[in-house]
Amino acid sequence: MNTALVTHTLTPGTAPLLVSMPHIASSIPPEYAADCVPAALAARDTDWHLDTLYHFLPALGTSVLTPSVSRYVIDLNRPPDNTAMYAGSNNTELCPTRFFTGQPLYRAGCEPNAQAIMQRRDRYWQPYHTALAQELARIKSIHGYALLWDAHSICSRLPWLFEGKLPDLNIGTADGDAAHSRITTAIQQVCAAQSTYTHVVNGRFKGGYITRQYGKPAEQVHAIQLEQCWSTYMLEQAPFAYDPAIAQGVQPLMQRMMQAALDAAKTLYD
Repeated sequence: MNTALVTHTLTPGTAPLLVSMPHIASSIPPEYAADCVPAALAARDTDWHLDTLYHFLPALGTSVLTPSVSRYVIDLNRPPDNTAMYAGSNNTELCPTRFFTGQPLYRAGCEPNAQAIMQRRDRYWQPYHTALAQELARIKSIHGYALLWDAHSICSRLPWLFEGKLPDLNIGTADGDAAHSRITTAIQQVCAAQSTYTHVVNGRFKGGYITRQYGKPAEQVHAIQLEQCWSTYMLEQAPFAYDPAIAQGVQPLMQRMMQAALDAAKTLYD
């Protein structure tokens, strides 16, 4: 019997676009769950329902990469050396020890040590990033360039992480280092053409490790992170249910944003 550990799922597409959803999983294997406080088992800080929210991806022909375990096990959008993503602000780590509320994630004395973190990194983090890099290389070999869309979502109010309420759509390109300005401008113009949803470019969330590591415009690879408020498509309290009536308002805008990014990237290499 094949007992190989499944760490991620990659669905290759035909378009020059890879969508990464590094925080969509909510599973916490028993060997890790035993050390967590009971509240952790609900995996509150998951990027809920992104597979449903991004229902239009097959029509665009995109590749999609998703993990098998919760960010509470290991955060795939953090550097392998655990360098803080946002200096001067509260951050969660490579292996998070706090909820987004700032409360402890583990029972006292049960936080993962350096050896445990290394094991999780080798078991889950590295395979995801190997798959991500290989798929970007495959896309680039076919199209001559690649576009990476790192898809995230978050509760709109989290005082431990940021003040007040986030804009609905938070677009990050590492202050312009991860994507050509033509791509960023195209996405921003789509957002500016409507008034229902607020947006910001390179605000509180500028893009995490994935955006910063893989977005290399000089090498024909462009990366964009979209951090989207839960309030645009779901209930922000337990049980964190998807709300189709709310989601159907934002989904066409998301699709236009993604198509604008694809169109703008294509013009760079025609």
